[in-house]
Amino acid sequence: MKKRVMLMAAAVIMAAGLTGCSGSPAKEQQDTTQAAQSTTGQESRETKETATEPEKKSGEKTELTITWWGSQQRAELTQEALSLYEGENPGVTFDGQFLSGADYWNKLATSAAGHTMADVVQMDKAYIKQYVDNGMLVDLQPYVDSGVINLKNVDKTVQEFGKIGDGLYAVCIGVNSPALLYNKTLLTENGIEIRDNMTMEEFLEICRQVNEKTGYKTNLQYNNGTSWLDFFLRSKGEYLFGDGTIGASKENLTEYFNLYKMGIDEGWLINPSVFAERSIGQPEQEPLVYGSDPSNMSWCAFYFSNNMNAVTNAAPEGMEIGITTWPSDDAVKSNYLKPSMFFSVSVDSSQPEEAAKLIDYWTNSVECNKILLGERGVPVSSVVAEAIASDMSESDQKVVDYINNVVTPKCSMVSPASPNGATEVYDVVYKMEEKVCYEEITPEAAAEELLNQGTKILQSKQS
Repeated sequence: MKKRVMLMAAAVIMAAGLTGCSGSPAKEQQDTTQAAQSTTGQESRETKETATEPEKKSGEKTELTITWWGSQQRAELTQEALSLYEGENPGVTFDGQFLSGADYWNKLATSAAGHTMADVVQMDKAYIKQYVDNGMLVDLQPYVDSGVINLKNVDKTVQEFGKIGDGLYAVCIGVNSPALLYNKTLLTENGIEIRDNMTMEEFLEICRQVNEKTGYKTNLQYNNGTSWLDFFLRSKGEYLFGDGTIGASKENLTEYFNLYKMGIDEGWLINPSVFAERSIGQPEQEPLVYGSDPSNMSWCAFYFSNNMNAVTNAAPEGMEIGITTWPSDDAVKSNYLKPSMFFSVSVDSSQPEEAAKLIDYWTNSVECNKILLGERGVPVSSVVAEAIASDMSESDQKVVDYINNVVTPKCSMVSPASPNGATEVYDVVYKMEEKVCYEEITPEAAAEELLNQGTKILQSKQS
Protein backbone atom coordinates (compact mmCIF):
# COMPACT_ATOMS: atom_id res chain seq x y z
CA MET A 1 0.00 0.00 0.00
CA LYS A 2 2.88 2.36 0.85
CA LYS A 3 4.43 1.76 -2.57
CA ARG A 4 1.11 2.48 -4.25
CA VAL A 5 0.72 5.76 -2.37
CA MET A 6 4.23 6.83 -3.38
CA LEU A 7 3.54 6.17 -7.02
CA MET A 8 0.14 7.79 -6.87
CA ALA A 9 1.79 10.97 -5.59
CA ALA A 10 4.36 11.00 -8.39
CA ALA A 11 2.45 13.12 -10.88
CA VAL A 12 1.56 15.72 -8.24
CA ILE A 13 5.15 16.05 -7.02
CA MET A 14 6.46 16.23 -10.56
CA ALA A 15 4.02 18.95 -11.47
CA ALA A 16 5.25 20.95 -8.49
CA GLY A 17 8.80 20.42 -9.66
CA LEU A 18 7.90 21.64 -13.13
CA THR A 19 6.52 24.91 -11.84
CA GLY A 20 9.56 25.37 -9.61
CA CYS A 21 12.08 24.46 -12.19
CA SER A 22 14.60 28.91 -15.10
CA GLY A 23 15.41 28.94 -19.04
CA SER A 24 17.85 27.59 -21.63
CA PRO A 25 18.05 25.90 -25.13
CA ALA A 26 16.27 22.85 -26.55
CA LYS A 27 17.58 19.74 -28.21
CA GLU A 28 16.51 19.28 -31.83
CA GLN A 29 14.34 20.91 -34.46
CA GLN A 30 13.19 20.33 -38.04
CA ASP A 31 13.29 22.92 -40.80
CA THR A 32 10.00 23.00 -42.70
CA THR A 33 10.22 26.44 -44.29
CA GLN A 34 9.93 25.13 -47.82
CA ALA A 35 6.81 23.19 -46.92
CA ALA A 36 5.20 26.28 -45.42
CA GLN A 37 5.65 28.20 -48.66
CA SER A 38 3.53 25.74 -50.62
CA THR A 39 0.35 27.23 -52.06
CA THR A 40 -1.33 23.89 -51.71
CA GLY A 41 -0.39 23.82 -48.04
CA GLN A 42 -1.85 27.30 -47.51
CA GLU A 43 -5.17 26.19 -48.98
CA SER A 44 -5.04 23.09 -46.76
CA ARG A 45 -4.53 25.21 -43.65
CA GLU A 46 -7.37 27.56 -44.53
CA THR A 47 -9.83 24.71 -44.89
CA LYS A 48 -8.64 22.31 -42.19
CA GLU A 49 -7.74 24.40 -39.12
CA THR A 50 -11.19 24.15 -37.63
CA ALA A 51 -12.90 22.56 -34.67
CA THR A 52 -15.92 21.46 -36.65
CA GLU A 53 -16.37 18.70 -39.19
CA PRO A 54 -19.30 17.41 -41.21
CA GLU A 55 -21.31 14.90 -39.24
CA LYS A 56 -20.33 11.36 -40.16
CA LYS A 57 -22.91 9.26 -41.92
CA SER A 58 -24.03 6.11 -40.17
CA GLY A 59 -21.68 3.23 -40.86
CA GLU A 60 -19.04 5.49 -42.41
CA LYS A 61 -15.50 4.25 -41.81
CA THR A 62 -12.70 6.43 -40.50
CA GLU A 63 -9.04 5.62 -41.15
CA LEU A 64 -6.44 7.71 -39.36
CA THR A 65 -2.70 7.63 -39.81
CA ILE A 66 -0.46 8.10 -36.78
CA THR A 67 3.32 8.33 -36.80
CA TRP A 68 5.90 8.16 -34.01
CA TRP A 69 9.53 7.43 -33.30
CA GLY A 70 10.91 4.99 -30.75
CA SER A 71 11.80 1.43 -29.89
CA GLN A 72 10.19 -1.83 -31.00
CA GLN A 73 8.63 -2.07 -27.57
CA ARG A 74 6.98 1.34 -28.04
CA ALA A 75 5.68 0.22 -31.42
CA GLU A 76 4.11 -2.90 -29.95
CA LEU A 77 2.50 -1.07 -27.03
CA THR A 78 1.21 1.69 -29.30
CA GLN A 79 -0.34 -0.79 -31.72
CA GLU A 80 -2.01 -2.58 -28.82
CA ALA A 81 -3.46 0.69 -27.52
CA LEU A 82 -4.68 1.62 -31.01
CA SER A 83 -6.33 -1.78 -31.36
CA LEU A 84 -8.13 -1.19 -28.08
CA TYR A 85 -9.41 2.15 -29.40
CA GLU A 86 -10.60 0.48 -32.62
CA GLY A 87 -12.51 -2.09 -30.56
CA GLU A 88 -14.21 0.64 -28.55
CA ASN A 89 -14.95 2.76 -31.62
CA PRO A 90 -16.34 0.58 -34.44
CA GLY A 91 -15.59 2.00 -37.88
CA VAL A 92 -12.32 3.64 -36.80
CA THR A 93 -9.06 2.07 -38.01
CA PHE A 94 -5.44 3.17 -37.79
CA ASP A 95 -2.43 3.05 -40.04
CA GLY A 96 0.41 3.15 -37.51
CA GLN A 97 3.87 4.14 -38.76
CA PHE A 98 7.04 4.27 -36.67
CA LEU A 99 10.73 4.95 -37.27
CA SER A 100 13.89 5.26 -35.23
CA GLY A 101 14.58 8.72 -33.85
CA ALA A 102 17.37 9.34 -36.36
CA ASP A 103 15.08 8.70 -39.36
CA TYR A 104 11.84 10.12 -38.01
CA TRP A 105 12.48 13.84 -38.43
CA ASN A 106 13.83 13.51 -41.95
CA LYS A 107 10.75 11.52 -42.95
CA LEU A 108 8.46 14.02 -41.24
CA ALA A 109 10.10 16.92 -43.08
CA THR A 110 9.63 15.10 -46.38
CA SER A 111 5.95 14.44 -45.71
CA ALA A 112 5.47 18.05 -44.58
CA ALA A 113 7.02 19.31 -47.81
CA GLY A 114 4.61 17.16 -49.81
CA HIS A 115 1.65 17.84 -47.50
CA THR A 116 1.21 14.15 -46.76
CA MET A 117 1.73 14.29 -43.01
CA ALA A 118 -0.08 11.76 -40.83
CA ASP A 119 -3.27 12.80 -39.07
CA VAL A 120 -1.67 12.41 -35.63
CA VAL A 121 2.01 13.23 -35.30
CA GLN A 122 4.25 12.46 -32.36
CA MET A 123 6.04 15.73 -31.69
CA ASP A 124 8.98 16.96 -29.62
CA LYS A 125 9.16 20.32 -27.84
CA ALA A 126 12.21 21.35 -29.85
CA TYR A 127 10.29 21.09 -33.12
CA ILE A 128 6.87 22.50 -32.29
CA LYS A 129 7.50 26.19 -32.80
CA GLN A 130 8.95 25.83 -36.26
CA TYR A 131 6.17 23.53 -37.44
CA VAL A 132 3.67 26.04 -36.05
CA ASP A 133 5.46 29.02 -37.61
CA ASN A 134 5.30 27.21 -40.94
CA GLY A 135 1.59 26.45 -40.55
CA MET A 136 1.87 22.66 -40.35
CA LEU A 137 -0.03 21.96 -37.11
CA VAL A 138 -3.68 22.44 -36.11
CA ASP A 139 -4.57 24.66 -33.15
CA LEU A 140 -6.11 22.24 -30.66
CA GLN A 141 -7.48 24.88 -28.27
CA PRO A 142 -10.94 24.87 -29.94
CA TYR A 143 -11.14 21.12 -29.29
CA VAL A 144 -10.25 21.70 -25.64
CA ASP A 145 -12.83 24.48 -25.37
CA SER A 146 -15.52 22.25 -26.92
CA GLY A 147 -14.68 19.31 -24.66
CA VAL A 148 -13.39 16.99 -27.38
CA ILE A 149 -10.04 17.01 -25.56
CA ASN A 150 -10.41 16.99 -21.77
CA LEU A 151 -7.44 18.44 -19.87
CA LYS A 152 -9.14 19.12 -16.54
CA ASN A 153 -6.90 16.61 -14.73
CA VAL A 154 -3.68 17.90 -16.34
CA ASP A 155 -1.58 20.42 -14.44
CA LYS A 156 -1.73 23.92 -15.98
CA THR A 157 2.06 24.08 -16.30
CA VAL A 158 2.07 20.84 -18.29
CA GLN A 159 -0.67 22.19 -20.57
CA GLU A 160 1.49 25.25 -21.28
CA PHE A 161 4.23 23.06 -22.76
CA GLY A 162 2.26 22.68 -25.99
CA LYS A 163 1.29 26.34 -26.40
CA ILE A 164 2.75 28.67 -28.98
CA GLY A 165 1.36 32.19 -28.77
CA ASP A 166 -2.37 31.99 -28.15
CA GLY A 167 -2.76 28.50 -29.61
CA LEU A 168 -2.36 24.97 -28.28
CA TYR A 169 -0.59 23.00 -30.98
CA ALA A 170 0.42 19.90 -29.05
CA VAL A 171 -0.78 17.94 -26.05
CA CYS A 172 1.91 16.63 -23.72
CA ILE A 173 1.56 12.88 -23.21
CA GLY A 174 4.30 12.29 -20.62
CA VAL A 175 6.97 13.97 -18.50
CA ASN A 176 10.63 12.96 -18.18
CA SER A 177 14.21 14.14 -17.65
CA PRO A 178 17.72 13.47 -18.99
CA ALA A 179 18.97 10.21 -17.51
CA LEU A 180 22.26 8.35 -17.67
CA LEU A 181 21.39 4.66 -17.95
CA TYR A 182 24.21 2.32 -17.00
CA ASN A 183 25.25 -1.31 -16.57
CA LYS A 184 24.85 -1.54 -12.81
CA THR A 185 25.76 -5.20 -12.76
CA LEU A 186 29.12 -4.57 -14.43
CA LEU A 187 30.02 -1.67 -12.15
CA THR A 188 28.98 -3.46 -8.96
CA GLU A 189 31.04 -6.52 -9.88
CA ASN A 190 34.08 -4.28 -10.31
CA GLY A 191 33.60 -2.21 -7.17
CA ILE A 192 32.73 1.01 -9.03
CA GLU A 193 30.09 3.20 -7.39
CA ILE A 194 27.87 5.75 -9.10
CA ARG A 195 26.49 8.76 -7.29
CA ASP A 196 23.75 11.07 -8.49
CA ASN A 197 24.73 14.52 -9.77
CA MET A 198 28.30 13.54 -10.60
CA THR A 199 30.70 16.31 -11.56
CA MET A 200 32.33 16.08 -14.98
CA GLU A 201 35.67 15.04 -13.50
CA GLU A 202 33.99 12.31 -11.43
CA PHE A 203 32.31 10.99 -14.55
CA LEU A 204 35.53 11.02 -16.59
CA GLU A 205 37.35 9.17 -13.81
CA ILE A 206 34.67 6.45 -13.90
CA CYS A 207 35.06 6.21 -17.68
CA ARG A 208 38.77 5.58 -17.16
CA GLN A 209 38.21 3.08 -14.34
CA VAL A 210 35.62 1.07 -16.25
CA ASN A 211 37.85 0.84 -19.32
CA GLU A 212 40.92 -0.12 -17.28
CA LYS A 213 39.12 -2.79 -15.25
CA THR A 214 36.72 -4.23 -17.83
CA GLY A 215 37.62 -3.05 -21.34
CA TYR A 216 34.14 -1.52 -21.75
CA LYS A 217 34.00 1.87 -23.46
CA THR A 218 31.86 5.00 -23.01
CA ASN A 219 29.31 6.39 -25.48
CA LEU A 220 28.98 10.19 -25.25
CA GLN A 221 25.65 10.33 -27.12
CA TYR A 222 27.52 10.19 -30.42
CA ASN A 223 25.42 11.73 -33.23
CA ASN A 224 22.23 11.06 -31.27
CA GLY A 225 20.64 14.47 -30.81
CA THR A 226 22.26 17.49 -29.21
CA SER A 227 20.62 17.35 -25.79
CA TRP A 228 24.01 16.41 -24.30
CA LEU A 229 25.62 19.53 -25.80
CA ASP A 230 22.75 21.68 -24.53
CA PHE A 231 23.01 20.09 -21.07
CA PHE A 232 26.76 20.76 -21.01
CA LEU A 233 26.30 24.40 -22.02
CA ARG A 234 23.54 24.90 -19.44
CA SER A 235 26.10 24.09 -16.72
CA LYS A 236 28.21 26.98 -18.03
CA GLY A 237 25.30 29.39 -18.06
CA GLU A 238 25.32 29.45 -21.87
CA TYR A 239 22.86 28.46 -24.58
CA LEU A 240 23.57 26.98 -27.97
CA PHE A 241 21.26 29.48 -29.65
CA GLY A 242 21.31 33.25 -29.29
CA ASP A 243 19.33 35.86 -31.21
CA GLY A 244 19.96 34.76 -34.79
CA THR A 245 23.39 33.43 -33.91
CA ILE A 246 25.22 30.69 -31.98
CA GLY A 247 24.99 31.75 -28.35
CA ALA A 248 27.77 29.61 -26.91
CA SER A 249 31.36 30.77 -26.57
CA LYS A 250 34.24 29.25 -28.50
CA GLU A 251 35.88 28.35 -25.18
CA ASN A 252 32.98 26.20 -23.98
CA LEU A 253 32.36 24.61 -27.37
CA THR A 254 36.03 23.68 -27.52
CA GLU A 255 35.78 22.11 -24.07
CA TYR A 256 32.78 20.09 -25.23
CA PHE A 257 34.48 18.73 -28.36
CA ASN A 258 37.61 18.06 -26.31
CA LEU A 259 35.66 15.43 -24.33
CA TYR A 260 35.55 13.35 -27.52
CA LYS A 261 39.25 13.91 -28.25
CA MET A 262 40.15 13.03 -24.67
CA GLY A 263 38.15 9.81 -24.88
CA ILE A 264 39.84 8.77 -28.11
CA ASP A 265 43.32 9.69 -26.85
CA GLU A 266 42.85 7.88 -23.54
CA GLY A 267 41.11 4.90 -25.12
CA TRP A 268 37.83 4.90 -23.20
CA LEU A 269 35.54 6.42 -25.87
CA ILE A 270 33.71 3.96 -28.10
CA ASN A 271 34.98 4.09 -31.67
CA PRO A 272 32.48 5.75 -34.06
CA SER A 273 32.93 2.87 -36.51
CA VAL A 274 30.79 0.80 -34.12
CA PHE A 275 27.76 2.79 -35.31
CA ALA A 276 28.33 2.22 -39.02
CA GLU A 277 25.75 -0.56 -39.22
CA ARG A 278 23.47 0.38 -36.34
CA SER A 279 20.41 2.60 -36.04
CA ILE A 280 21.67 5.31 -33.71
CA GLY A 281 19.15 6.06 -30.98
CA GLN A 282 17.43 2.68 -31.23
CA PRO A 283 17.53 1.18 -27.69
CA GLU A 284 17.79 -2.40 -28.97
CA GLN A 285 21.02 -1.51 -30.80
CA GLU A 286 22.47 0.72 -28.10
CA PRO A 287 26.07 -0.31 -27.16
CA LEU A 288 24.95 -0.42 -23.52
CA VAL A 289 22.95 -3.58 -24.22
CA TYR A 290 24.14 -4.73 -27.65
CA GLY A 291 27.58 -5.84 -28.78
CA SER A 292 29.88 -8.81 -29.23
CA ASP A 293 32.62 -7.85 -26.76
CA PRO A 294 33.59 -4.98 -24.41
CA SER A 295 35.51 -3.14 -27.14
CA ASN A 296 32.27 -2.33 -28.99
CA MET A 297 30.05 -1.92 -25.95
CA SER A 298 29.48 0.97 -23.55
CA TRP A 299 28.91 0.92 -19.80
CA CYS A 300 26.44 3.82 -20.10
CA ALA A 301 24.00 5.57 -22.44
CA PHE A 302 22.78 9.18 -22.50
CA TYR A 303 19.00 8.86 -22.76
CA PHE A 304 15.86 10.24 -21.13
CA SER A 305 14.07 8.68 -18.19
CA ASN A 306 11.16 7.37 -20.26
CA ASN A 307 13.64 5.14 -22.15
CA MET A 308 14.42 3.20 -18.97
CA ASN A 309 11.85 0.50 -19.60
CA ALA A 310 12.80 -0.07 -23.26
CA VAL A 311 16.51 -0.28 -22.45
CA THR A 312 15.82 -2.60 -19.51
CA ASN A 313 13.80 -4.90 -21.76
CA ALA A 314 16.53 -4.83 -24.40
CA ALA A 315 19.25 -5.71 -21.90
CA PRO A 316 20.59 -9.29 -21.91
CA GLU A 317 19.58 -11.60 -19.08
CA GLY A 318 21.46 -10.86 -15.89
CA MET A 319 22.19 -7.19 -16.66
CA GLU A 320 20.61 -4.71 -14.24
CA ILE A 321 20.17 -1.21 -15.63
CA GLY A 322 20.82 1.67 -13.24
CA ILE A 323 19.69 5.27 -13.62
CA THR A 324 21.39 8.52 -12.60
CA THR A 325 21.91 12.08 -13.79
CA TRP A 326 24.09 13.23 -16.65
CA PRO A 327 27.40 14.65 -15.35
CA SER A 328 27.57 18.39 -14.72
CA ASP A 329 29.58 20.84 -12.65
CA ASP A 330 26.33 22.62 -11.80
CA ALA A 331 23.46 20.17 -11.42
CA VAL A 332 20.81 22.80 -10.76
CA LYS A 333 21.63 24.71 -13.94
CA SER A 334 21.82 21.57 -16.08
CA ASN A 335 19.02 19.34 -14.81
CA TYR A 336 15.46 19.88 -15.98
CA LEU A 337 12.09 18.24 -16.23
CA LYS A 338 10.52 18.26 -19.68
CA PRO A 339 7.59 16.99 -21.64
CA SER A 340 8.84 13.67 -22.96
CA MET A 341 6.85 14.12 -26.16
CA PHE A 342 3.55 15.34 -27.54
CA PHE A 343 0.80 14.43 -29.95
CA SER A 344 -0.19 17.01 -32.56
CA VAL A 345 -2.69 17.03 -35.41
CA SER A 346 -1.35 17.99 -38.83
CA VAL A 347 -3.06 20.41 -41.19
CA ASP A 348 -3.00 17.62 -43.76
CA SER A 349 -5.60 15.69 -41.78
CA SER A 350 -9.02 15.59 -43.40
CA GLN A 351 -10.53 14.54 -40.06
CA PRO A 352 -8.89 16.70 -37.36
CA GLU A 353 -11.70 16.20 -34.86
CA GLU A 354 -11.37 12.41 -35.05
CA ALA A 355 -7.62 12.87 -34.57
CA ALA A 356 -8.29 15.09 -31.56
CA LYS A 357 -10.51 12.38 -30.07
CA LEU A 358 -7.56 9.96 -30.16
CA ILE A 359 -5.42 12.47 -28.24
CA ASP A 360 -8.15 12.76 -25.63
CA TYR A 361 -8.30 8.98 -25.36
CA TRP A 362 -4.52 8.77 -24.94
CA THR A 363 -4.68 11.39 -22.20
CA ASN A 364 -7.67 10.16 -20.21
CA SER A 365 -8.25 6.45 -20.81
CA VAL A 366 -7.10 4.37 -17.88
CA GLU A 367 -7.35 1.16 -19.92
CA CYS A 368 -5.20 2.66 -22.67
CA ASN A 369 -2.55 3.71 -20.16
CA LYS A 370 -2.62 0.33 -18.44
CA ILE A 371 -1.19 -0.90 -21.74
CA LEU A 372 1.33 1.92 -22.13
CA LEU A 373 2.33 2.13 -18.43
CA GLY A 374 4.31 5.33 -18.77
CA GLU A 375 6.48 4.16 -21.67
CA ARG A 376 6.37 7.71 -23.08
CA GLY A 377 6.81 9.27 -19.64
CA VAL A 378 4.68 9.49 -16.51
CA PRO A 379 1.05 10.14 -17.62
CA VAL A 380 0.03 13.80 -17.40
CA SER A 381 -3.48 13.13 -16.08
CA SER A 382 -3.35 12.85 -12.30
CA VAL A 383 -6.36 10.49 -12.38
CA VAL A 384 -4.67 8.17 -14.88
CA ALA A 385 -1.31 8.30 -13.06
CA GLU A 386 -3.03 7.26 -9.84
CA ALA A 387 -5.05 4.50 -11.50
CA ILE A 388 -2.07 2.76 -13.14
CA ALA A 389 0.39 3.16 -10.24
CA SER A 390 0.00 -0.37 -8.91
CA ASP A 391 0.51 -1.84 -12.40
CA MET A 392 3.83 -0.13 -13.09
CA SER A 393 6.93 -2.25 -13.59
CA GLU A 394 9.95 -2.14 -11.33
CA SER A 395 11.87 -0.06 -13.87
CA ASP A 396 8.97 2.42 -14.14
CA GLN A 397 8.94 2.74 -10.37
CA LYS A 398 12.68 3.53 -10.48
CA VAL A 399 11.92 6.30 -12.95
CA VAL A 400 9.24 7.80 -10.70
CA ASP A 401 11.68 7.75 -7.77
CA TYR A 402 14.41 9.27 -9.95
CA ILE A 403 12.17 12.09 -11.18
CA ASN A 404 10.81 12.95 -7.74
CA ASN A 405 13.79 12.46 -5.48
CA VAL A 406 16.83 13.12 -7.68
CA VAL A 407 15.91 15.58 -10.44
CA THR A 408 13.08 17.64 -8.98
CA PRO A 409 15.07 18.93 -5.96
CA LYS A 410 17.92 20.12 -8.23
CA CYS A 411 16.71 21.46 -11.56
CA SER A 412 15.85 24.59 -13.54
CA MET A 413 13.33 25.43 -16.25
CA VAL A 414 13.34 23.37 -19.44
CA SER A 415 14.84 25.05 -22.50
CA PRO A 416 12.64 26.95 -24.96
CA ALA A 417 12.03 25.59 -28.43
CA SER A 418 14.97 25.88 -30.84
CA PRO A 419 14.88 28.46 -33.65
CA ASN A 420 14.36 28.06 -37.36
CA GLY A 421 17.43 26.36 -38.86
CA ALA A 422 18.35 24.44 -35.71
CA THR A 423 18.31 21.07 -37.47
CA GLU A 424 20.95 22.23 -39.92
CA VAL A 425 23.04 23.48 -37.01
CA TYR A 426 22.71 20.09 -35.33
CA ASP A 427 23.98 18.44 -38.50
CA VAL A 428 27.11 20.58 -38.17
CA VAL A 429 27.50 19.42 -34.57
CA TYR A 430 27.31 15.79 -35.70
CA LYS A 431 29.91 16.34 -38.41
CA MET A 432 32.26 18.03 -35.96
CA GLU A 433 31.88 15.21 -33.43
CA GLU A 434 32.70 12.71 -36.14
CA LYS A 435 35.73 14.65 -37.40
CA VAL A 436 37.12 15.03 -33.88
CA CYS A 437 36.67 11.30 -33.20
CA TYR A 438 38.45 10.40 -36.44
CA GLU A 439 41.16 12.95 -35.58
CA GLU A 440 40.52 14.95 -38.74
CA ILE A 441 40.09 18.23 -36.85
CA THR A 442 41.03 19.68 -33.45
CA PRO A 443 38.38 20.54 -30.85
CA GLU A 444 39.25 24.23 -31.23
CA ALA A 445 38.80 24.07 -35.00
CA ALA A 446 35.51 22.18 -34.54
CA ALA A 447 34.25 24.93 -32.23
CA GLU A 448 35.27 27.61 -34.74
CA GLU A 449 33.55 25.75 -37.56
CA LEU A 450 30.33 25.38 -35.56
CA LEU A 451 30.34 29.07 -34.68
CA ASN A 452 30.89 30.13 -38.29
CA GLN A 453 28.58 27.67 -40.05
CA GLY A 454 25.94 27.78 -37.35
CA THR A 455 25.68 31.55 -37.35
CA LYS A 456 25.43 31.63 -41.16
CA ILE A 457 22.61 29.08 -41.05
CA LEU A 458 20.66 30.93 -38.38
CA GLN A 459 21.09 34.32 -40.03
CA SER A 460 19.87 32.92 -43.33
CA LYS A 461 16.60 31.95 -41.62
CA GLN A 462 15.91 35.43 -40.29
CA SER A 463 12.86 37.02 -41.90
